[in-house]
Amino acid sequence: MNLNKEFWENRYKNEDTGWDIGNISTPLREYITQLTNKNLKILIPGAGRGHEAIYLHEHGFTNVYVIDIAEQPLEYILNHTSNFPKEHLIQDDFFNLQIADFDLILEQTFFCALHPSSRNKYVTTMYRLLKKKGKLVGLLFNFDFVKKGPPFGGNLEEYKSIFLPLFTIKILEKASNSILPRAGKELFFIFEK
Repeated sequence: MNLNKEFWENRYKNEDTGWDIGNISTPLREYITQLTNKNLKILIPGAGRGHEAIYLHEHGFTNVYVIDIAEQPLEYILNHTSNFPKEHLIQDDFFNLQIADFDLILEQTFFCALHPSSRNKYVTTMYRLLKKKGKLVGLLFNFDFVKKGPPFGGNLEEYKSIFLPLFTIKILEKASNSILPRAGKELFFIFEK
């Protein structure tokens, strides 16, 4: 399976977007509402339709970047916000991203969309993109899927083994406020560079 631009463009074209819950997830919304610095440099990789980016933009965050390999998600964000900086919407492979020094990177169904063989590369790329003491925050699935992905699952011990060499784990626990279909199946995390 080649999880390339064509693969993801076809998923959007065929409305095969089961990961899209139609709005920002509760755990990320609650995390964002406690942030006070609206100037944080924030990245959302593999953002899908960018519900998190839209939410941040609507709540006064001015330095939000989105990268997605597919074009449709970026168009969706432009069509559902006013004045979102077009130059902050990047259509490219996440691993090619050259902009760095992010204060915060939000993870929402991007990690599980990558083939497990890319997970170590994901961790090192996140490390490269964050500034010192920068945070990677989001949700990870805490179970393995029966069918071959994407999405691809995982578990607590696996996540510790790949993130701990480069990050301090501030929080890695079962999400208490997941949406109903994902209840008990997600881990909320805060990792610090």
